[in-house]
Amino acid sequence: MIHTVALAVALVLNATANLMIRAGARGIAAKCSSEATVPIMLAMKAAIVNPWIIGGVVCFGLNLAAYSYALTKLPVSMAYPIMVSVGYAIIICGAAVWFSEKLSPLQMVGVGVILAGVWLVASGMVKTA
Repeated sequence: MIHTVALAVALVLNATANLMIRAGARGIAAKCSSEATVPIMLAMKAAIVNPWIIGGVVCFGLNLAAYSYALTKLPVSMAYPIMVSVGYAIIICGAAVWFSEKLSPLQMVGVGVILAGVWLVASGMVKTA
């Protein structure tokens, strides 16, 4: 049970990290938008001190710890698809809410199909384990 909770924590941390880094990247782009092209070193310097990006990196580190713990007991053939697909669903919904990224009806159906597929894979793993 605790390993499943660790997987859920890892999943949320991973999605949070991606959304935080997106927020930080938008901030960097806004600061550097006066230039036609942003030199990579300028962007990297801005990223190193950006609190959103720093928070995202911390979340990725905590995600690694929680996911590693979850994998001590859960099969990777079940844990990884859940991490990737449910994480994708969280990120796409978070991006729509926080960054006003548009979702087409077809994308919404696709997310539902992905989640249904993960549910089928995960439920099949529990029965055969």
